[in-house]
Amino acid sequence: MKVDEDAQGAVLNRLRRAQGQLAGVIAMIEAGRDCRDVVTQLAAVSRALDRAGFKIVASGMRQCMAADGEGAADAAPMTEAELEKLFLTLA
Repeated sequence: MKVDEDAQGAVLNRLRRAQGQLAGVIAMIEAGRDCRDVVTQLAAVSRALDRAGFKIVASGMRQCMAADGEGAADAAPMTEAELEKLFLTLA
């Protein structure tokens, strides 16, 4: 499965946001910031990564459920079991 062009921009934006947030968490730890602040920011990083992952899976579902049923030209459509496994990976 390949991330379609429509979803790719959104996924990359979310990943870049998470990357910046993670850099912030590292800086917070190095500066000795309060545990609650660090954990709160770390949770934000986790949510950003989850949202990127869900967007990728949703993009794959749309490809698999396309009217032509062909998915990507170089790969077979994903089965329902494969999609379920991807969702559970993010759970």
